[in-house]
Amino acid sequence: MYDVIIIGGGPIGLACGIEAQNEKLKYLILEKGCLVNSLYHYPQNMTFFSTSERLEIGRVPFISHGPKPNRNEALEYYRRVCEHYQLNIHLYESVENIHAEEGMFMIHTTKAIYRSKKVILSLGFYDAPFHLGVPGEDLPKVKHYYDEPHPYFRQRIVVVGAANSAVDVALETYRKGAEVTMVIRGGTLRDSVKYWVKPDIENRIAEGSIRAYFHSRIVEITPDKVRILTPDGEKNIDNDFVLAMTGYQPPFAFMKKIGISFHGDDYHTPVYDEHTMETKVPGLYLAGVVCGGLKTDKWFIENSRVHAPMIIQDIKQKLR
Repeated sequence: MYDVIIIGGGPIGLACGIEAQNEKLKYLILEKGCLVNSLYHYPQNMTFFSTSERLEIGRVPFISHGPKPNRNEALEYYRRVCEHYQLNIHLYESVENIHAEEGMFMIHTTKAIYRSKKVILSLGFYDAPFHLGVPGEDLPKVKHYYDEPHPYFRQRIVVVGAANSAVDVALETYRKGAEVTMVIRGGTLRDSVKYWVKPDIENRIAEGSIRAYFHSRIVEITPDKVRILTPDGEKNIDNDFVLAMTGYQPPFAFMKKIGISFHGDDYHTPVYDEHTMETKVPGLYLAGVVCGGLKTDKWFIENSRVHAPMIIQDIKQKLR
């Protein structure tokens, strides 16, 4: 019997584990992939928005070589934090179901069944991409995740999206020898595009180095072409790869299955107490980016670190 089981081994899940350990609670962190699995799947050359001190957890200093840390530095940092605290974490163990039973929670995983008095969901949203919903999306050449630019050298790339991921992919692949076309639903790039990157992509589009179709969308993908609908009608583009940087969403189906309710807003925001982070299911808490629903730009590592002490203090009081 655990006092609390934390589902998700990302930075906020680790922060919750540290707080539980500091308060002498019996805890376990369950992570379906590797440590900080979402960060691991970020592009290899990714640089964070924030400076390193805003990504710190557990009062362990995070020192980076540049003003903003990169992906590899973050992976190293969170490994060191986990080792420093000797956190009780099971990696590569996926949670399949959670249900309440006689005043406790039963957590069913791919490897075991656990009992816990409280549960914290510190789930990310990087595992569930938004799909284009067009014929041909299941072709091997369509990717919803991007790693590095090298495989796209001398390839004809269509990048879908208008936010930071799409802009980064377009610029990186273009500079590594790809022929890049962007397909953008709106009339402009997103305002949230990093300020030090936006002039670069705008200039590349203006000079024609990167072709961009605004107010446009893909309607079909074939093995060697992409058919898009533009304000000037349909166009067929010769194509080798489609990189759909269309964003991601939390695991809503799983959340509904375990009893979490949602507001009736456009963002599908889960219902929880903002002071304790407890959901309508007594003893079940939310932490981190999952609290924002589809508004995935609301919560980050930087501003959701505070969830950990809020939750653990509430759990500690209720366990008394």
